[in-house]
Amino acid sequence: MKLALILTISVPLVASFQTGGISSQRRPATTTRLMSSTSSTTRHDFIVSSAATIIAGCVLSPQHAAARGRATLEQSYERYVPRIKAGGEFYGRDLKNLVGANDWSGIKKALADVPERTKEDLMKSDAGVAARARQAGGFSDARVLTAADLYAGSFSDNSITPKTKKMKAAIATVRTSVEGMQSVARQALGEEGGGGLFGLGKSKPNEVELEKKLREYYVAGGNAWNEYILAANDDLALKFDRLPFIK
Repeated sequence: MKLALILTISVPLVASFQTGGISSQRRPATTTRLMSSTSSTTRHDFIVSSAATIIAGCVLSPQHAAARGRATLEQSYERYVPRIKAGGEFYGRDLKNLVGANDWSGIKKALADVPERTKEDLMKSDAGVAARARQAGGFSDARVLTAADLYAGSFSDNSITPKTKKMKAAIATVRTSVEGMQSVARQALGEEGGGGLFGLGKSKPNEVELEKKLREYYVAGGNAWNEYILAANDDLALKFDRLPFIK
């Protein structure tokens, strides 16, 4: 089933789906098309390739907390922006395909975070860091959203700037959307009850309801991500490349 979803900034989510584009590099992308055919492709490779190096060295490291303030902007850009860009690409391509195909298991895996350390991990030479890192999804909190939060903090010094506040607020909305998609996927897989989320008591939501809610969360997350990118690019020094929007 082919659907086109609108990523609309600053207006309520519309009920009908259309297509469109962007008219300026300073404006967020306005259209995301969900395709029923999944990419042949890159989802698995994206999730596992270089995960041990990237996440073990960055995501699982407590040194993240030190990367804050305008004095560290260049270092933060080099460290976090590659992960932010990769996350946006994954959201607008791989996750879009999964959502369009209602691939519940794939969605769950794509959004999965780094698992908790086990006793078995403690027996490994690296305490299981590499193996746990490989299990993080392509748009997991650890892989993408933590980096986005930390990059936002680099635009503040002793006090939090309006830019940092905007960026962090946008990522908070993305997190809410991710959590919603995770919940819908678990419900579809029979791992979570449907009561509360859809106001249907303890009855299990049907496939149509699940699809509708999934797409609403996906669109909301894409809108918020583009708001983050818009704020991040605003007044950014010319020596830095602008971050791309989700289209």
